[in-house]
Amino acid sequence: MNIHCVEGEQIVLRPMTEEDTPLVVRWRNNPRVRACFVFRETFTEELHQRWIREHIEGAGDVVQWIICRREENGTRPVGSVYFRDIDSERETAEYGIFIGEDDAVGHGIGTETARLACRAAREQLGLKTVILRVYCDNTPAIRSYERAGFTVVEKLADVRSTDGEIRDMFMMERKL
Repeated sequence: MNIHCVEGEQIVLRPMTEEDTPLVVRWRNNPRVRACFVFRETFTEELHQRWIREHIEGAGDVVQWIICRREENGTRPVGSVYFRDIDSERETAEYGIFIGEDDAVGHGIGTETARLACRAAREQLGLKTVILRVYCDNTPAIRSYERAGFTVVEKLADVRSTDGEIRDMFMMERKL
């Protein structure tokens, strides 16, 4: 899929490249980020490159951008946003985001990213509905998703992460 940059007020979403691998690996291994994912194993360059080969370049069921925060001297990469399990026939996908730079958390970047990414999902990917999963106790993320237009549609009880922790999750949805 051919995706393009998306510009917002405080961020720019640019297509992820293989050169972003070291950043993505560092961000995904940030303990704050890792705790928000079901997959909590150490994230490696090999895992990320396989993700690119199999899903972005191969099956085409994933698109991914780097979130760049506008600053005085240009932009700075602070995280990533993606759509996975893209189903062109059903016009659906699952949304995912991680802000890897600790100093970028709590500034509305997640909400703006969700709005921009959902617009890109509609305009660039032709999607009509996106879903996401979030731990029920991740109140800041839930509030951010709600501000971006997502609503809770289901509670998923007793979700086991790869490190064995069991927590409840919400399934949230946004119609585009």
